Parts: sequence; structure tokens; C-alpha cells
Amino acid sequence: MRFPIRLSGRRKIVALTGASALVVAGLVTLPAAIAHAAPGCDITYTTNDWTEAPGSGGFTASIIVKNTGDPITSWSLKFAFPSGQTYTQGWSANWTASGANVTGTSLSHNGSLGTGASTNIGFNGRWSGSNPKPTSFTLNNTTCTTGGVTPSPSTSASASPSPSPSTSASPQPKSIIITPSSVSVAEGGSSSVTVKLSAAPTANVTVALARSGDTSITAPASVTLTPSNAVAGVSVAIAAAEDSDQTHGTATVAASASGYTGASLAVTEIDNDVTQSGKADNPYAGARGYVNPEWSAKAASVSGGNRVSNLSTAVWLDRIAAIAGTSGSSSNGSMGLAAHLDEALRQYNAGSGPLTVQFVIYNLPGRDCSALASNGELGVDELPRYKSEYIDPIAAIMGQSKYAALRIVAIIEIDSLPNLVTNTNIAKCATMNSNGGYVKGVGYALNKLGAIPNVYNYIDSAHHGWIGWDTNFGPTALKLKEAAVAEGSTVNNVHGFITNTANYSALVEPFFTINTSVGGTTVRQSKWVDWNYYVDEQSFAQAFRTRLVSEGFNSNIGMLIDTSRNGWGGSARPTAASTSTSVDTFVNQSRIDRRIHAGNWCNQSGAGLGERPRSAPATGIDAYVWVKPPGESDGSSSLIPNNEGKGFDRMCDPTYTGNQLNGNNLTGALPNAPISGAWFPAQFAELMANAYPPLS
Repeated sequence: MRFPIRLSGRRKIVALTGASALVVAGLVTLPAAIAHAAPGCDITYTTNDWTEAPGSGGFTASIIVKNTGDPITSWSLKFAFPSGQTYTQGWSANWTASGANVTGTSLSHNGSLGTGASTNIGFNGRWSGSNPKPTSFTLNNTTCTTGGVTPSPSTSASASPSPSPSTSASPQPKSIIITPSSVSVAEGGSSSVTVKLSAAPTANVTVALARSGDTSITAPASVTLTPSNAVAGVSVAIAAAEDSDQTHGTATVAASASGYTGASLAVTEIDNDVTQSGKADNPYAGARGYVNPEWSAKAASVSGGNRVSNLSTAVWLDRIAAIAGTSGSSSNGSMGLAAHLDEALRQYNAGSGPLTVQFVIYNLPGRDCSALASNGELGVDELPRYKSEYIDPIAAIMGQSKYAALRIVAIIEIDSLPNLVTNTNIAKCATMNSNGGYVKGVGYALNKLGAIPNVYNYIDSAHHGWIGWDTNFGPTALKLKEAAVAEGSTVNNVHGFITNTANYSALVEPFFTINTSVGGTTVRQSKWVDWNYYVDEQSFAQAFRTRLVSEGFNSNIGMLIDTSRNGWGGSARPTAASTSTSVDTFVNQSRIDRRIHAGNWCNQSGAGLGERPRSAPATGIDAYVWVKPPGESDGSSSLIPNNEGKGFDRMCDPTYTGNQLNGNNLTGALPNAPISGAWFPAQFAELMANAYPPLS
């Protein structure tokens, strides 16, 4: 049921340029004047703009930084927005912004630029009124002039090699930089920021860090920067201790050093107790998980399955009939919503402490518009039925007072809204985009379910292999915001988001990151990464959470990651980074995600159970969860007639040689699979065998 990856950000830009879609954004090349061995730079700045409302919108900026002077080992690029634009999120540089002024400094892999060498960096921003290009850039405090012409004799052919007074008479100001300038820290956890200097000092500099505000928030008293690490900066841990209050504490960390302009960091503690609405800030914290007796029995029926059969998995309400339950066998079992809630209440009363029960709300009109295996029962124009026959009955049952003690998590509509960003070239997706069925349906569900005091809504937000490119990342956040405020809903009805639902993307790649380079070539250039900005789910989920908050979602939203089938253990799991100097070989030998292609999503051969469900495992992550019950099929290997609206998708056929969406590779799917949601014991046995961490 998972959607294959689409064209990467780089490939999309090439395609769009060929269609003249970027003409409106403009292109400006800014070569610097040089005088003999003086420093110089050449900046190419392009944008891809989009409109969200009349007179406002967002943009993605791509910058090519070319060094036309002597070789440098690090760089700092500065410019100012000319028309009130704002920076939101960037990549391939350490970015900071203060008002209109933006600074990007080099990372460890792209700081060294020989004469004529260049590097690509970029960021996302917002505009209002218009989006003109910056008119002046400096690289290491050397101005990159505009015009694209050969420097005139007055600036480059003088007999004297001395720089002009404008570049040498005034000493450049020295300042401390903290990036990011604000950070949220989960109560009981920590987060990292980077403290650095605007230029390398000649001797060690001790930066004092003074914390004021909430005493549960702590920071080191000082940090020492050396001539070799001052520009790149050092990592500093900001921690928030567990406390008894039920508020989000705040603090300020002021950085100072003699002779330097200071900097400050705003810190918000995300309290894990109770929010002002009466809901737990993290519904998984301190709670037991509901054990679905139907899934538990299936799991225990497979040899060794009793090792995990008592773990919590989600219940999928994937059609109207699933609300009441069915009398015969089906992919979702015979228990209806009320029966599951009654059983959850029994489990709650049989133990102590809170209990969390998870339901997948999954029946939009025109569901799963880009695939076939999980097509739904409602047609593209049946939004009224979705509201009255599906959401309204679910809300009525969940809202019954007898269930008030339960923490009910609603996972809202898998594989829907991101399709409206990446797949409008598919007719069905284009229809759902134009008729508003997905946006209105999600908004309606959020509004109805969010009004119930003990229901926590988490919206599906795809995975890094789908929206990890800049051309998809920002627009998807905006589409989620559009749905969150549709049909009378507000962002207050959104408790968080979930990534990797029913997918196989590795939680963390232990042997390389997106900043790794091999023989001077970034891993982003490898065929596997394909110019994505993320290589695993956790880094993506944390970055996407930050972007969602910047788009107007509440600062205490949390992320869930489905780890039910992304363990990738077994004998094929690498145990160390490759020693190859070929970037493709290095990545393929180092990655723990053993899929043939990152776009493969159906019943993947070699997959294993991932991290077991647990709360607050990392900053910004509410929980690792098993939303896709392990052992339930993604789709049939061949056409199987059924009365559930499930189609046959060739991506579930192990003999299919693929298409452009998965690089024309084999699908990697297991044979003899039943329809999506049906029990697939052979897959469950393999998931246990390849579990990581291994099962005992």
C-alpha cells in the first residue's frame, strides 16, 4: 500500500526547467572581481516559487557557490532579503537568519573549495507581495559583485595588488553564533545546538553560557572554541529534567565572550504530563498499549510468534463495515470498533496506569489514488458518505463516556495528502486535488474526532523516500496545514504526525549520514539516495516536525514512526561501513535497508521486525509504534477477486521488472501474498527471523 518514490528534487527541477516552469523565478549569476591573488566568488541564485494565497507563498532557493579566488578551507556566505522574505529551513550548510539577514556556513564535507570549485546549497523560505532576488552576496566577507561581466581595470588591473579601502580599512565585526537560535527539548530529554564564531580566532576563545528562566532547563556553563573548530562550531547539549508541573517551561541561554557580539538561544521545554486541554502531551508516555486479541492469536499461531504476540498494534478501520465488525473471516477480523474499545477497557481495568489504543482511520473517497492494492470502497465523489456513514459513526462510538479513561489514538488517512503534492499527474489524484475530497475529508475527521477529549489525532505524513526532496518537503507541510484547518478544524485538533506507516524505511542508518562523502563525492549523489536530503526515517521525522511547527502547527506536536517492519536484521545486515571509495558501492554495502530500490513498498523480501513499541525514544518523537500489524499483507502477488475493493498492483508481483517510479528494478516482493490486510504467515515468520533488535 505504500507509494513508490517519485522524481528526486534535482530531477524534478530539470524537468520543470525544460517546461519553462522556473522562468518566473529568474536566474542571476554574480561573479566577483579579483585582483591577482585576491579572494573571489561567483554566486548563482535561482528560486522555485509557489503561491498559497493571493500575494503570498513560499519558495525553494538553490545557490551555487563557486570560489574564483585562492583555495579556501571553510566559507561563510551572507546576503540580505530585499523584500521582507523570511528563511524557514535549509540544507547543505549551517544556516542562521536574523530578520532579513541570512548566513550560511560550510559543513565538514563542503568547506574546502579549490580555485574554480563549487558547491550547491539551498533553503526554503516564505514571501509576501513579491520574491525579488538578493542583490548582494559576500563570501568570507568578500563581496561578490553583480553583472556577469569581466572586472574593469579600475577593480582588477591595477599595478598595486593591495585591496581597496572598502575591503580592508574597516575590521570586520566578530560575533558568536548559535544555530538554531531556538530549540524545543522534551521533558526528561536533551537536544543539541551548535555554538561557533563568525571567523577563526588566533587563540582559544571561551564562550560563557548563562541560562535564565525555568530551572529544569540546563546548559553547560561554558564552551571553548579553538582556531580549528570555531567556524564549524561545537555541539552543546541542552537538557530538560523531569519536573512535576504541567506547563511548557521556557529559558534563555545567553552566550558571551570578550571582544565578541553575543548571541542568545530560546529554549522551550515540552512537558510530558498534561496539556491545557486536559490531554496528555504524549499519550504513549507512561501508558500500556492495547493488545488486539485477533492479531495476537494470529501471531501466536506462527512458530515463535508468542515472543511478540503480546505487543500493541493498531486496528485498521479500512471500510464502513469494519466499524460494526463482520461475522465472517476478513482481512481486519470480525471485531468492530466498539468491541475493540470494550476489550481495551477490560485490559485497562485489569492493570494499572493509562492504556493507549490505536485506530487507523482509512477510508477516504478515491482512497490511495496512486496505487491499486489499497483502493477503497468509496468513489471519488462520495465525500458525503465518508462523513455521514464513516466518520460520524466512529466519532459517536469513540465519544461514549464509558471509554473516557482510554487514550484513543487516531491515525488519520494513510497515503492521502502527500499524493496531492507529488502525484497530480495521475488522473485520480488530480481529481481528488481539484474536488477537495482529501483535504475536506481529513479536515472533517480531525474536527469530529479532535472534539473528543480523550482522542489524539496523528496525521500520516508519508516517509523520507517520498517527500525527502526539497521540492516535496515544504509543499507537503503546507498541504497538511491546509487540511488541518479545513471543514471547521484547527491545528489544535492535530496532536502530531506519523511517518513510515506500513513502510520499510530504516529508522537510522548507522554507518553513514546525509553529510557523508566518499572520495570527495557526497552520498546524496549515489543512486540509492538519489539527491534526497535524508537517508533514514528518524532524521526526516525530526526535521519535518520542525518544518510543520514553522508552518503554524503547535510547538508541542509529536511524531510517531512505524517501526513494525523496518528492522533489517539477519545475516544480510552490514556490521560496519564499507571501505569502498566508490560512492555507489559504499552506500550499497553500508546501508542496512536492503531493498532493491527505496521505492519498493510491497511485502519486501528480507525485511525484519523493527524497534518494539516504546514512548519518547528521541527528541520530538512521541513513540515508536507498530501501526501496520506485522504479518498483514501489503497486497496480493497476483489478481485475487474480493468484495473489499482491493485491487492488484504489479508492485506486489515478484516477477515484475518495475517502471520509472522504482528505477525499472524488480519489486523485491514476496510470492504467494494475499490481498492487502489479509494474514500472511510466511511474511510474519520472515519478519521474526530478520528482526532487529533480534528476538530472544
